[in-house]
Amino acid sequence: MASQDHHQSLEGRVVLVTGAARRIGAALARGVHGRGANIVIHFGGSREAAGSLAAELDAIRPGSVTTVQADLLDATAPDTIVDKAVGTFGALDVLINNASTFYPTPIGSIEEGAWSDLIGTNLKAPLFLAQTAAPYLRQRKGSILNLIDIHARHPLPDHPVYSAAKAGLAALTLALAGDLGPEVRVNGIAPGAILWPEGDQDPQAQQTILDQTYLGRTGQPQDIVDCALYLLSAGYVTGQIVAVDGGRSIGW
Repeated sequence: MASQDHHQSLEGRVVLVTGAARRIGAALARGVHGRGANIVIHFGGSREAAGSLAAELDAIRPGSVTTVQADLLDATAPDTIVDKAVGTFGALDVLINNASTFYPTPIGSIEEGAWSDLIGTNLKAPLFLAQTAAPYLRQRKGSILNLIDIHARHPLPDHPVYSAAKAGLAALTLALAGDLGPEVRVNGIAPGAILWPEGDQDPQAQQTILDQTYLGRTGQPQDIVDCALYLLSAGYVTGQIVAVDGGRSIGW
């Protein structure tokens, strides 16, 4: 057990998590911080939650956390975020592209604004963050971890733009693995039913999803964290996208 813990140690490494103030992003920040990493918590509008999380983690290990606010749709955001990471800790080892927007765009109602938002946060921002971070990641033989979605392969009805954006992120993950190797490893996680979308209070629809899931239950944020810790420590794994979905994508 001790050797496994040592293998997964992130002590002294600098990890940037986008959309880290809440939900899965906050769980990822706690998880990598618990392995010894210094954390850069990016947030968009959740200033209070980001500050609370930063205070919680900094109390555990003073000086190990910083926060940075940026609108990922802003072209200056990648520079702002990466500069904060490197300016605070002097390096960058891991980029976790977690931030996402999610909502339906039924055919017939799609507008340019929704396209720009969903593609911008789920695909464009991860690309330009990776490009900006790449020189620092190469110096440290670091890695990128993209949070994708099982609907990248099986589009969600009435969500064509979101599904397309996540499919693009899946392809980007493979492309970056080739273009940034051998110095930088790039992998992805495709969550299934981990946390229900905020505002989703339809028990019947939720049960339908669980009936399609081989394990018959939702997952937990810790399931994503466990997979992330593995991928961040697996030195001979790159260009892989792991579905953490209780087997749902197999049953489709």
